[in-house]
Amino acid sequence: MASRVVITGLGAVTPLGNSVDETWDGMISGRSGVAQITKFDASGYPATIAGEVKGFEIRDYIDSRDARKMDTFSHYSVAGAMQAMKDAGLGEGSFDPERIGVILGVGIGGFESLESSYEALFLKGPERTPPMTIPKLISNEGPGNVAITLNCQGPCYAVTTACSSATDAITNAYRLVSEGLIDVAITGGVEACITRLGVMGFSVIHALTTEYNDRPTEASRPFDKLRSGFVIGEGGGVLTIESLEHAQKRGARIYAEIVGTAMTCDAQHLTAPHTEGRGAIQAMTIALRQAGVQPGDVDYINAHGTSTPINDPFETKAIKAVFGDAARSVKISSTKSMTGHCIGAAGGVEAIACVKAITEGVIPPTINQTDSDPECDLDYTPNVAVRQPVNVAMSNTFGFGGHNGVVVFRKFAG
Repeated sequence: MASRVVITGLGAVTPLGNSVDETWDGMISGRSGVAQITKFDASGYPATIAGEVKGFEIRDYIDSRDARKMDTFSHYSVAGAMQAMKDAGLGEGSFDPERIGVILGVGIGGFESLESSYEALFLKGPERTPPMTIPKLISNEGPGNVAITLNCQGPCYAVTTACSSATDAITNAYRLVSEGLIDVAITGGVEACITRLGVMGFSVIHALTTEYNDRPTEASRPFDKLRSGFVIGEGGGVLTIESLEHAQKRGARIYAEIVGTAMTCDAQHLTAPHTEGRGAIQAMTIALRQAGVQPGDVDYINAHGTSTPINDPFETKAIKAVFGDAARSVKISSTKSMTGHCIGAAGGVEAIACVKAITEGVIPPTINQTDSDPECDLDYTPNVAVRQPVNVAMSNTFGFGGHNGVVVFRKFAG
């Protein structure tokens, strides 16, 4: 018999703050974390704004000698995981190392290390290639560094499905725990791709907005008629999940329960979603069925809501197809309006938003909702948070390659 899976710890490093409390406070206050890029000189770039993590110090978590061996995405991995484990009350000696896994979504990996190593190789010569190049840039080193830091000896790997990475990682971790293969999993997602190549790479395919460089806080505007592309973000959202039996045996505080997950693929295009939302519809339908939840029972959807001309009407259409009449009454929001699009970290940050909405009874808003789009005509919780009970929440993430990930969370009830 499958085990019930509950969430007992949360950790976050985001453009809104370097903790869950700071991030959540930013979300419910409708504060934007988007500003001018400071990580490099972006003058001359089409997009000069981003959702950067601010004031983060990895030295608050690990020794600087160890930190130097890691790319920034691994720093976010370790920090988020340490927060989530501490929040869950799982310290050294309080868990079986062989029964805890680390499954993190990483969309791209060590972009910073890739760029710096390329520069050393091509500008200074082969002999100047940094010896830590490969260990710093490959995506599995995010969870690998977490496992080493926290002594997690169970399954340890990265899930790389673009913007769906974190959500798909949660699904993988959920299944490992549910099937009894491990007791505890550290899961979610991380990303650190605000680099010259990251920004230019997304710019040349016209994915990033370039119309709000002088008004960064207004740039990410999901479902709004004046949207013109997404704002690149970074950070990490990490959860500690465990079997209900394990959590209850140790007297853990339980935030919420994971009750349904799904992963599908449009199998159509490298970057564009299916025009009728085929894969998204399938994923939402499967997740709801697994959860044993009717569309009318869902109180909140944290939408993928990227602020691109294509995604937002497609997602609206998919929600209508799955929810029917209930689509008009369910509260929806895109917290990307405040964080930007954190790529591989998005689903982790947004899972935390769903969990906090359940525990706090507050639905975060979609900010920058000023001009109605007739193709986006649902209740996106415009501009101001709404206080109401949330028993069931759904998180949608849809990625390049046609990947669709959905997780359904429910208020824990004994």
